[in-house]
Amino acid sequence: MTVANYHRWRIAGGSFFFTAATASRRPILTTKIGRQAFHQALDEVKVLRPFEISAIVILPDHVHCIWTLPEGDGDFSWRWAAVKTRFTKKYLCQGGDEAPISESRRKKGERGVWQRRFWEHFIRNENDLKRCLDYLHYNPVKHGLVQNVNDWPYSSFRRFVLQGEYTEEWASEVELPYDSNLFGDLEFA
Repeated sequence: MTVANYHRWRIAGGSFFFTAATASRRPILTTKIGRQAFHQALDEVKVLRPFEISAIVILPDHVHCIWTLPEGDGDFSWRWAAVKTRFTKKYLCQGGDEAPISESRRKKGERGVWQRRFWEHFIRNENDLKRCLDYLHYNPVKHGLVQNVNDWPYSSFRRFVLQGEYTEEWASEVELPYDSNLFGDLEFA
């Protein structure tokens, strides 16, 4: 039996790109109750343990976001656990359903709403941040949800347009010119 050896970068005050996916990749996050539960969970966790959401895109079955943690604090794992727990309670209370889960997950008290883990990437510099932002904002087009980045309503893209970081037409004519394996050997949705 192979045991996974996960190494998380715990860099106090760092900025990180995250991907979290729903259990069985169920398209629940862009439903009305999914969006409400996710926003409420984020807001509650930010009160308990502050962090800044620099960018976000919510897709039906996963979310990409960039968080910056406060100086002296590198505990994003607690925050993600709290977001997922709060989301799950709110989502199920509002009538959301869950995916079937294995007996081992049931014995551990897990629910069929989120995948167990999340993916994180430490943002090393401004160029790395730009690549992460481009990947995040382009993701709805990549998944065939819209033809133009500006058409996806569950994204921070419009805020970046207002700040002058992107034009409304950004990436609408052609696919992005970056390597599809943006983060080396690691793949995420």
